[in-house]
Amino acid sequence: MKRAFKVLLGVVAFLALAGGLDLLFPLPPTPRYSPIVLAADGSVLHAYLNPTQKWRMKTELREITPVLRKAILEKEDRWFRWHFGVNPVALVQAAARNLFGTGRTTGASTITMQVARLLEPKERTFGNKLLEMLRATQLELHYSKDEILQLYLNLVPYGGNMEGVKSAALLYFQQTPDYLSLAQTVTLAIIPNRPRGLVLGKNNAAVLQERNRWLKRFGEAGLFPKEEVADALLEPLDVQRHPAPTLAPHLSRRLVRQFPGQAIIRSSLQRSKQARAEDLTLGYVRRLRELGISQAAVLVVNNRTRQVEAYVGSADFRDFGSQGQNDGVVAVRSPGSTLKPFLYALAMDRGLVTPKLLLPDVPTNFQGYRPENFDKRCNGEVTLERALAYSLNIPAVRVLNQLGVPAFTDKLRQAGFRNITRNRARLGLSSILGGCGASLEELTNLYVTLAEGGQYSPLQFTSPPGPLPFKEEELGASSRTKSSGSPSLKERGPGGEAQLISPAAAFLTTDILAQLTRPDLPLGAASSMRLPKVAWKTGTSYGRRDAWSIGYNRQYTIGVWVGNFSGQGSPALTGADVATPLLFDLFNALAYNSPNNWFTPPAALDFRLVCAESGRVPGENCPDQVIDYFLPGVSNGQRCQHQREVLVAADGSSAYCRACAPAAGYRRELFPNLLPEVAAFKEAQGIPYRRLPPHNPQCQRVSGGAERAPTITSPTPNTEYVLNRHEQQQLLLSCTTGNEVRQVHWYVNDRFLRTAAATERVFFRPAPGPLKVSCADDHGRNTDVLVTVTELE
Repeated sequence: MKRAFKVLLGVVAFLALAGGLDLLFPLPPTPRYSPIVLAADGSVLHAYLNPTQKWRMKTELREITPVLRKAILEKEDRWFRWHFGVNPVALVQAAARNLFGTGRTTGASTITMQVARLLEPKERTFGNKLLEMLRATQLELHYSKDEILQLYLNLVPYGGNMEGVKSAALLYFQQTPDYLSLAQTVTLAIIPNRPRGLVLGKNNAAVLQERNRWLKRFGEAGLFPKEEVADALLEPLDVQRHPAPTLAPHLSRRLVRQFPGQAIIRSSLQRSKQARAEDLTLGYVRRLRELGISQAAVLVVNNRTRQVEAYVGSADFRDFGSQGQNDGVVAVRSPGSTLKPFLYALAMDRGLVTPKLLLPDVPTNFQGYRPENFDKRCNGEVTLERALAYSLNIPAVRVLNQLGVPAFTDKLRQAGFRNITRNRARLGLSSILGGCGASLEELTNLYVTLAEGGQYSPLQFTSPPGPLPFKEEELGASSRTKSSGSPSLKERGPGGEAQLISPAAAFLTTDILAQLTRPDLPLGAASSMRLPKVAWKTGTSYGRRDAWSIGYNRQYTIGVWVGNFSGQGSPALTGADVATPLLFDLFNALAYNSPNNWFTPPAALDFRLVCAESGRVPGENCPDQVIDYFLPGVSNGQRCQHQREVLVAADGSSAYCRACAPAAGYRRELFPNLLPEVAAFKEAQGIPYRRLPPHNPQCQRVSGGAERAPTITSPTPNTEYVLNRHEQQQLLLSCTTGNEVRQVHWYVNDRFLRTAAATERVFFRPAPGPLKVSCADDHGRNTDVLVTVTELE
């Protein structure tokens, strides 16, 4: 009992002594390491100088190989595992040698004492030596032997601003310590004692001689097999200092800023894919410079894991003339037409459209907004799949108008579009044509969502388990640095997973985007053997400032942006001409071994027959029918009415309504039931179609009601028009009417102006001031708009 009490008393006294030592002599601050960004396989992608402008890359415990451990301990401190920071036997031996002048003068420093000295460099005096021994004992109390050895290998000098075995391994041998040969490991083990005399790249001959001397000593001591030592002795030493790794500079900078003070950050990038993507992008942009195009950005995402496997923020990070340090992956630009697939998928889920549904593609005034197609042409009516494959603007705006801008932008907000969230109140119909801002990161993940059946999830920029936190091997618990309190890159955006669109709508959209009969297929690509199997969409912003091409297969999604960071446009800058070729090159280079499987229709989809003239469920007068996909219980089941029955006089001169039809002498005929704007387009373009005869002039009843009154397409209601007094500027009057209308009558401020054909464009010079423009058709239906005219000197 007394012995146990004495032991307990001793332990308490020891702990009190240790606590007092910590109080009087706090542990040194944490070493300030060089931030390094790793690839998913653990190789170093990018390294930075530490805050004191030194290369001090942190060596992880797993990188300290048995060969390195044996060589260091044999050379520096063979009793390291047995002493408590200070080796008393070595001290006595060193004191005797120093006192009597026999043997080599030495300080008998253990590895722990060297760590204490490296942490707190001081002048070499007897008093400082005692402090060093005291600090070594303190370190032994707080850290394991492996952790102390790790600190030593992180702090040993290698000349100049290079410290630590990992820094030397990377900068001289371009490998991490765990990939070095025996000869290379011994080379790094012998330099720290003579960092100025044994400088790799300058004194290779001296280093080689010293290396071989130690190799022989290790062999004689039986530390390594004789065969391995013999091979190591034959290994040449022809090394020089290399630059630090600089792959993925944009993402590396982004991660280092995201996790300040963190020594090691493990990214999601695949080293080979990153290097290949950088090389392809740089070579491609060099060929575009003569066209006035200087930059590009690329993002490669693994669809299943959502991990970013390649991240190219610019063609050349070091190209200051072209602002190469800007990050094109996060830059907010006009997305052009790249949002159209998402819009159509949402409209399918609302039951508004199906692939074969015909949409008007004619000049249309949407409450003052008049979109135009990229080629300035209209096609009359087109199927939805053609509208998407040919990236037509007018049908897209029509569908967005029907869906509603808030419904569309709310989905984009859920998909992590930060600029949408900030500017949602100001967005209108132009947002589908690039009127909203988006980044390559946001757009690429939107297409990953399509590839994953409509399931959204944030992109992952770090590999599991993510950036490595500081562990117990770091000095000073109070000085440990935690990762930044700001949200991690993978968490940016308003949430986690969400089902944004149905798998059925995602499949239908993908099926359209995989078609090759389309104008944005690069010239010669269709006949190329290297054309990848992908679904893709291009986009070109207003003024040809941004070219986009984003594509995907089952395994990968790749986003490409091409342009100038200055915002300068170029006549050649279109998604099809300059972005898609790079997209195809990337797919062929990075995803050549992707599985050859393709997307399959989900069970929720079904087929039905639809009228070829409208894309709707066939009605009574639909002899031509085609097969179309639809979503049962969701897709619109309205029956086709592309033709209507009309009562026509026997000689075909006039048509009758039910009120004025005679008892006999007429026949029933079918006429196209066109929208007024489609009829007006056909009339203006001279496109033949079967037009309804004029209504019976003897009819006393106005047919059609107010809902069929003319629609004034110019001037735009509630708009101010500014005319120059010295120029012959005029105001355009135009309208759309039902196809039974032959003439319209124009009035200005309730005064008759003139009569014109229903499709005629009328010009006149108005007086300044408020203006009321009225249009009445030959059936007595009337429409008014109010505008203001201002005249400039």
